[in-house]
Amino acid sequence: MNNKVFVGSLSWSTTNDGLAAHFATAGTVTKADVLMDKMTGKSKGFGFVEFATEAEAQAAVDKLNQSELDGRTIFVDLARPKDPNAAPCGNGGGFGGGNRRF
Repeated sequence: MNNKVFVGSLSWSTTNDGLAAHFATAGTVTKADVLMDKMTGKSKGFGFVEFATEAEAQAAVDKLNQSELDGRTIFVDLARPKDPNAAPCGNGGGFGGGNRRF
């Protein structure tokens, strides 16, 4: 079940509540999150919105992709599931790789 959409090109001033209100025109929003940088506390410029149904998520893509929110034209698409084979962030081991010899 894919009832989540990705939202890109968000304004730095967009809040979770503002994101939810904008997407409520497409269906029942169950969760809206603007992702924030842990170090600075500032928006990363993207987020996710979850809907009650897949049909509402698709309606949001159809209706709100390329719409304007807080003075910015936003990009909306169905969210892709996390890749179970992807390495977790932060556990990569530093300055990595190559065949460099010291």
